[in-house]
Amino acid sequence: MRRVVVLVLGEKLNHTKNIYIFIIYLKSVLCVCDAVTFGPLCSGNSDNSRRQSDSRGQGHYGARRGDRVHKGLDIMCTDGSTVYAPFDVTLHGNVIVYTDPAKAAINQGINLRGEGLCFKLFYVRPDKTSGSVRKGQRIGTMLPMQSVYPGITSHVHVQMCDKSDPTPYF
Repeated sequence: MRRVVVLVLGEKLNHTKNIYIFIIYLKSVLCVCDAVTFGPLCSGNSDNSRRQSDSRGQGHYGARRGDRVHKGLDIMCTDGSTVYAPFDVTLHGNVIVYTDPAKAAINQGINLRGEGLCFKLFYVRPDKTSGSVRKGQRIGTMLPMQSVYPGITSHVHVQMCDKSDPTPYF
């Protein structure tokens, strides 16, 4: 009989049964993470259509913004529209997007956590900034992006707290 030894997080698993259980556990953890998908964020955009190319640039993660890189994903949303929780979330305070006073009209957002994710929504005036909200419930209002960036495709900017790519969740 061959002896199988696997080092996992500093512990030796010397039994095939333990390895099999660990692999099942690992697969279930990976499957749970892979299954996370954002529900509709904005009224009038039930399929979370993304901002494409417009006069101000592009809305995909990694798009160039002059000398910097876009660290979020832009989901189309008409100014004044209702913004919804994409899944059950907890609210973790305001986000200040800009330091430029000329952009005060859209200088709000909210920190959220849910489904094992930490993310931010920019250009949203939150109804509240703490507590829990169920999937599909209203969390705020899309701010008047056209007043600051005329001609842009108005959108909610989705940014992961660690600035990783949110695209796989859409």
